Amino acid sequence: MSYCLNPHCLKPENPDDVKFCRTCGSKLLLKERYRAIKPIGQGGFGKTFLAVDEDKPSKPRCVIKQFYPQAQGTSTLAKAVELFNQEAVQLDELGKHHQIPELLAYFTQEDRQYLVQEFIDGQNLAQELVQNGALNEIQIRQLLNDLLSVLQFCHAKEVIHRDIKPENIILRGRDDKLVLVDFGAAKSTTGAALNKTGTSIGSPEYVAPEQMRGRAVFASDIYSLGATCINLLTARSPFDSYDTNNDRWVWQQYLKTPVSNELSHILNKMLESIPIRRYQTVDEVLKDLNQHSQVAATPAIAPKPIHQSPANSPPTFVSKSPSQVEKELEEMKTQFLGSSKPQANKIQSPNPTSGPTSTNKIDEELEELKAKYLGNNNP
Repeated sequence: MSYCLNPHCLKPENPDDVKFCRTCGSKLLLKERYRAIKPIGQGGFGKTFLAVDEDKPSKPRCVIKQFYPQAQGTSTLAKAVELFNQEAVQLDELGKHHQIPELLAYFTQEDRQYLVQEFIDGQNLAQELVQNGALNEIQIRQLLNDLLSVLQFCHAKEVIHRDIKPENIILRGRDDKLVLVDFGAAKSTTGAALNKTGTSIGSPEYVAPEQMRGRAVFASDIYSLGATCINLLTARSPFDSYDTNNDRWVWQQYLKTPVSNELSHILNKMLESIPIRRYQTVDEVLKDLNQHSQVAATPAIAPKPIHQSPANSPPTFVSKSPSQVEKELEEMKTQFLGSSKPQANKIQSPNPTSGPTSTNKIDEELEELKAKYLGNNNP
């Protein structure tokens, strides 16, 4: 199907082999190459369409954003124009990161502005939550490691996203990487004072208090990511996880599965209402997140909940019984010492390690390893 992009068209559906709308006569191809297939979103400032790039042999899918503001008032319209132009600029700069959609084109046609970007095939995390239920601690840690690296890239480019929420994070199907989308609210700090009051923007459930007052800072994105995490852990709106009477977060009461005190501390610090008490940089969060964890500080693949069993997934490093440990240590010793008999065609070391003195030393070191590994379980 080919979908007409004329907002006033009464019957926008057309066959996919025509170049002009059969109802209103509007041109169906943008820049003679991008054909809209169906609408996939609509807001106050325009519509979003799934499309194909017919200029390429494989006809890959892409996304068309049409700027068509319906809001009234000169100042509102001016702000809408600014945000749309800003998104194109941000994507052009940031889309080089493999977890941010790439900008493919930005142009005006028939007095309407268009932005064409890479299509990310996958469900957003709000959809994943509805379909598969709440995440556990392992998944949240992987999510944080994955997304914090994206934020690190954005902040290094002096860009504050300002609208981080489950709907704007897509779990890409081909590699299970998390992709941060919708930079329409993003703000560049280049050449502007961070403490200058701007426009209040973003989704109220996930927005930091200072951002609600139009004073977004880099730490505002950290707050929004923290709010996203507690939504994914509790399957509840962040609004419902905050005790307004006592001015404190109570999300731990609504957890589907318990989390460690360490992760609770990290999330609560990300959610501090006073910016100075919050993590100031992504690096600070990553440092605490990986200080006592085996999870690497590099981007991690968030496991698809759809493949998870109802029970919690086992951690990567599992505990072993004393007998297993002793067996593995004996194997290490055998591999290290090798055979006591000289083997043909092998060069013997001038200082062999198979002598009594070095064997005793190895035995001592293996005993120390066993004691450290087993701890109080060692008989």
